[in-house]
Amino acid sequence: MKIQDLLKKEVMIMDLKATSKEAAIDEMITNLVDKGIVTDFDTFKAGIMNREAQTSTGLGEGIAMPHSKNAAVKDATVLFAKSANGLDYEALDGQPTNLFFMIAAPDGANDTHLAALAELSKYLLKPGFAEQLRQATSPDQVIAAFDAVSDEAAAEEAKKQEAVKAAASSDKPLIVAVTACTTGIAHTYMAEEALIKQGEEMGVNVRVETNGASGVGNRLTAEEISKAVGVIVAADKAVETDRFDGKKLISKPVAAGIRQPKELIQNILDGKAEVFHAANAGNAATTSSEKSGLGAAFYKHLMSGVSQMLPFVIGGGIMIALAFLIDNAMGVPKDQLSNLGTYHEIASLFKNIGGVAFNFMLPVLAGYIAYSIAEKPGLVAGFVAGSIASSGLAWGKVPFAAGGKASLALAGIPSGFLGALVGGFLAGGVILVIKKVLNGLPRSLEGIKSILLYPLLGVLVTGFLMLFVNIPMAAINTGLNNFLEGLSGSSAVLMGLILGGMMAIDMGGPFNKAAYVFGTGTLAATVADGGSVVMAAVMAGGMVPPLAIFVATLLFKNKFSEEERNSGLTNIIMGLSFITEGAIPFAAADPARAIPSFVAGSALAGALVGLAGIKLMAPHGGIFVIALTSNPLLYIVFVLIGAIVSGILYGALRKAK
Repeated sequence: MKIQDLLKKEVMIMDLKATSKEAAIDEMITNLVDKGIVTDFDTFKAGIMNREAQTSTGLGEGIAMPHSKNAAVKDATVLFAKSANGLDYEALDGQPTNLFFMIAAPDGANDTHLAALAELSKYLLKPGFAEQLRQATSPDQVIAAFDAVSDEAAAEEAKKQEAVKAAASSDKPLIVAVTACTTGIAHTYMAEEALIKQGEEMGVNVRVETNGASGVGNRLTAEEISKAVGVIVAADKAVETDRFDGKKLISKPVAAGIRQPKELIQNILDGKAEVFHAANAGNAATTSSEKSGLGAAFYKHLMSGVSQMLPFVIGGGIMIALAFLIDNAMGVPKDQLSNLGTYHEIASLFKNIGGVAFNFMLPVLAGYIAYSIAEKPGLVAGFVAGSIASSGLAWGKVPFAAGGKASLALAGIPSGFLGALVGGFLAGGVILVIKKVLNGLPRSLEGIKSILLYPLLGVLVTGFLMLFVNIPMAAINTGLNNFLEGLSGSSAVLMGLILGGMMAIDMGGPFNKAAYVFGTGTLAATVADGGSVVMAAVMAGGMVPPLAIFVATLLFKNKFSEEERNSGLTNIIMGLSFITEGAIPFAAADPARAIPSFVAGSALAGALVGLAGIKLMAPHGGIFVIALTSNPLLYIVFVLIGAIVSGILYGALRKAK
């Protein structure tokens, strides 16, 4: 989206007359109505005021972005307005507001308003840009200011692409890298930026391929890999590594790419990395993840499964949650409450579609854990293991109906998330053993192994083993679910305290991911009952650190640079979106003060959620899925309390610049 396409000169107000918040809103809406953008004043104002009732859109630094996705809007538009003296818009920093961007989006315009918010934020975070707008005296000057920044960004991107092309012919050493995190949102690109920036400082060309949520970006070419003096894989999930056969390779978690880029690059330059041998190149050498230790290998395989599972949990879980919301909105008789979510036909459709997606959760988890361990041959065995865990097939002594004799027969004992997790590792291990056993086959049978023997033997052995594994795992899973269902009072507080705190210990690292995986695992058993208290506590804890950054930079301005204060504004969006990683740069720069402060607030938020017994039906989304909590208003209050506590602690402990 290009924001200039929505900024219409004819609706701009270069001298806003209003002196109060509501008067300013009225003046801007009136202009939209007069220009034919909005068809009904009252309908659109109701949407704007409903959004303001949640929290002020006065972001601070003299900027406000009131917005509404509204049936009264004909064309998506951003109205720019400027007040000479400023006015009290109830901004988050308590300061007068003089720049306004009213975003009007039609009801069926997908997420136009959110895209416009994100795009505007990129411009307003540029140093000096807001001041240019304050000095502008005509709509043409406003558009020109946006065009100048847009051209500058395009030039920077072109320069980056030229640098990529020049790297192939440069005399500087070339290092290629791959970054990937489980969600493919924040860590992936933060590691990319850190490695490239550190490489420039060290006189090294670093080419980074990102494995993000939207797919592979800046894919490495065969020529670049051939020329590279070494490879850095900073990833928390499986990435394509066979192409690096014979190259010196370092494999580390993605957090190392963010926090230790200099060390990783220097180790490549000093020749400390070991030569990587791809399994598919005919060598039996162990992978770098195995060399880094059993714990690191376990974590990497688990995260590979979790990253592939999340889209199914998110899509299916939210669809099921919407079914409950639809039935609640349309009304269900008291004697039919047991059918909530399926009472009305439209709700039933939502729930059934969501259920189809949600039912892939366990097979995909197990399948991609096995894939990470044993590559493609592990995929089918892993899917079978996850499906067996989901369906509950297990060996048990059950009498035949006709003969009355006790005999081994199949009985349903679901083992859920834990069974699928164990099944994924079991399937991967089985395939590795089968590969070793079949390693001595004649070369003439090499082609038939991957087509016939691996899938057949993998499914056969894994399937029968899962019939036994399901029995103890089902008992553990049932006990855990009973415990979670009985959470109340002090036990719920303690659970929320621990999991909320874990979300802030390493902000995307093993502790954070362990808490998150545990939370998502509880959804399978609780989504039909209104959601999971555990998941609600986990998300609350994860939202606190970025929001705490904003609080600290707002209340203790003298202790932060201008760049850090600008980053505080960005962290509002990241915190509200449940992207904990936004706080990483601050934690990395001052861990002794930042991390304990963040943990305190996150633990408090999680404990309060547990105490109130608030449930959540979605595994991700932050403020955008707040309606899927059992008490949205109280949930927001608890998150804000945690953020304020963390922000004050961090600001008070931090040394002044």
